[in-house]
Amino acid sequence: MYGGKRLMVVCPARGGSKGVKLKNLRPVGGVAIVARVGHLMRELPEIDRAVVSTDHDEIARVAEAAGLAAPFRRPEALSGDRIGDIDVLRHAILEMERVDGVVYDVVIMLQPTSPLRTAEQVRATFVKLVDENLDAVWTVTPADLKYHPKKALTVGPGGALAYYDPDGGRIVARQQLQPVYYRNGLSYAFARRCLLERGAIMGERNGAVVTSGPAISIDTEEDFAAVEAALAARGAV
Repeated sequence: MYGGKRLMVVCPARGGSKGVKLKNLRPVGGVAIVARVGHLMRELPEIDRAVVSTDHDEIARVAEAAGLAAPFRRPEALSGDRIGDIDVLRHAILEMERVDGVVYDVVIMLQPTSPLRTAEQVRATFVKLVDENLDAVWTVTPADLKYHPKKALTVGPGGALAYYDPDGGRIVARQQLQPVYYRNGLSYAFARRCLLERGAIMGERNGAVVTSGPAISIDTEEDFAAVEAALAARGAV
């Protein structure tokens, strides 16, 4: 618990993957990426329950061996590649509240594809959520101003260039650009009411935890290689 709130971690890890087959079972630093989420729970004693949401028995087995519970399987209707996080999280909350007979006030989503996260980054999201009574808190990374949305271009018929944002043509110095951020997938914390009552993952009252350091979200073989390099650089296994 934290601040009198019961906390549950949900690790969404389906078996299907178009880019890298069964990528949630692939190791980095010798440890399957889904197992890394379970290992991180040892550093987060505030977490009351940590579960994997999967449709795949081997993923469930590996997750359980690493410390994540797997008391249910995700139904086929929630296992496609076009299913949103909100549906998966709502299913996990309701299933675990049914199984455990308790209400979970806060849900923390830890995707296995972001294995460079730290316990401190995860803790920062749920602490901010509870302390400030927010609906949702996401970890984000500052975007390089070289790639600011107002500098983005489109290429039309015949190769014609245009600014994606009409205001882009008026930008002459980086000082004119408002800093922007992208969600990096390290940690998301949600109030139960945000997911179940409002059906949202951002909500009306939200906040950000700005993180530094590498935050690679794995989609390709190249991403696996980059994560291996980052782990080696920090001397982690």
